[in-house]
Amino acid sequence: MQNFEQFLLDNLPISKSIHPTYERALQNMLEAGGKRFRPALLLGVVQAYNPLMLESARHAALAIEFLHTYSLIHDDLPAMDNSPLRRGKPTLHVSFDEVTAILVGDALNTYSFEVLSNAPFSDEIRVKLIRELASNGGLNGMVLGQAIDCYFENKPLALDDIKTLHTNKTAKLIAASLKMGALIVGREDIADTLYDFGIKLGLLFQIQDDILDVTQSSQEAGKLTNNDEDKNSFVTILGLEEAMIQANLLADELKNEMCNFDESLSDELSPLLTKYINRHKPTS
Repeated sequence: MQNFEQFLLDNLPISKSIHPTYERALQNMLEAGGKRFRPALLLGVVQAYNPLMLESARHAALAIEFLHTYSLIHDDLPAMDNSPLRRGKPTLHVSFDEVTAILVGDALNTYSFEVLSNAPFSDEIRVKLIRELASNGGLNGMVLGQAIDCYFENKPLALDDIKTLHTNKTAKLIAASLKMGALIVGREDIADTLYDFGIKLGLLFQIQDDILDVTQSSQEAGKLTNNDEDKNSFVTILGLEEAMIQANLLADELKNEMCNFDESLSDELSPLLTKYINRHKPTS
């Protein structure tokens, strides 16, 4: 992932114009860092089955990170979560202004597909990757989840509906990252299995985020915490204790499924997955 981080810094969006801050704003939230969890999943699958394709695969991982970063920028806008902090840095609408933040999000969204369209794969693979990223990040994926999340503020949902919300908002892009890795190396035989695993992983990821929102400070989390009181978070609806129980059950289910990974996939993904699967548990 150090190689990917350097690759990202070497391939930041560039836009030379008379605008005094647009290019700097495009790069700001990418340079701020982040977990790079989604790129790590894609690259882990590629490393497991065809390490020679890692250099090409970084382009797809970059596209995912651009799309994910756009979603964070828009999620933090005053019209949505109105958050002043992301990745330990002031959010774009704070550092620059709201119009700039909206436009940078728009730019990173579309640029992610430009990057994918120019990635060094066959036309067939490029189309499959673009379709996967668009379908999971777009109108019936991440954007749908965001729409449900915003519409039902202060309107408590049933647990199954909350799972639907977060399957779309969070889990689908995580699942797509795993599936895109499989598509790159020609392992369509396991692509759907990895996608289903990714949906469960994404739901756990969201429950963990909800738990950390009430157990960490903003400084520890790198973003505003205790900000979900009006949202349909797992902690808001279930309470912290029950959310921890749900997270533990899902973590155990994922660990059991990881036992079915073949040796190559297990060697590459298990260290990363184990770290994240257990991140909601208190450290001694």
